Amino acid sequence: MDDDSRWIELDGAVNARDLGGLPTVDGRTTRRGRVLRSDNLQDLSVADVRLLLDDYALKNIIDLRSDAEVRLEGPGPLTRVPSVTIHQLSLFAEGGRHTDVAADVAKALPWQERASDGPEQDRSTGHYLGYLADRGDSVVAALRVMTRTDGSALVHCAAGKDRTGVVCALALDVAGVTREAIVADYAQTGERLEAILRRLRASDTYAADLDSRPADSHRPHAAIMEKLFTRVDEEHGGTLGWLAGHGWTTEDTDALRERLLG
Repeated sequence: MDDDSRWIELDGAVNARDLGGLPTVDGRTTRRGRVLRSDNLQDLSVADVRLLLDDYALKNIIDLRSDAEVRLEGPGPLTRVPSVTIHQLSLFAEGGRHTDVAADVAKALPWQERASDGPEQDRSTGHYLGYLADRGDSVVAALRVMTRTDGSALVHCAAGKDRTGVVCALALDVAGVTREAIVADYAQTGERLEAILRRLRASDTYAADLDSRPADSHRPHAAIMEKLFTRVDEEHGGTLGWLAGHGWTTEDTDALRERLLG
């Protein structure tokens, strides 16, 4: 990792960074090397795998992609590392298993069915709220994986932007990171957006969908995450209120804060 940033430079992923070094409301900072975030890990090189294992003691992968995405993309190199556990926790309601490629792609990309009216940022926020409405179980499970103490955890989806952005934002909010820093971390993906889209366009799973949407619709504007937090605050009394409604406990909160801050 670059000493002057949280980016993790890899050959086979372009949106990898450490959630350490972020300020909390009580003046602390999150610990480095505890929780990482990234785009898809399918293309990691041997050197990438070695770096994650040796420099970050990587033990747990939180894969937020849909079942169909995982099936279409195939196993990545970290699935062959015995010391790493893969936790596949889709943020979409999963239906039956399709057999033809066209149906699989449609199932892999449920966001294609989102409403087309209204401002793009409002549609994105609504989509994020859909993760919480449809798969609270996966969100809670993902945050619990982050509390494990046997090495670092890495959370990813396809771009490492939307699904990963929401789960990481909620984890950081539980840890007491300032909302300004959480929103900035979400928007930081925009620095690598062109490289992210170039990677995804090389995959048959994502190429057509990316090309069918305006370029700016992919950008992680800060206002999107700000609106998400506003809705969660207004409707659930904040992140902890929402989590409590999905089985999260004070012991879970203490464990996540200890992992990210202790």
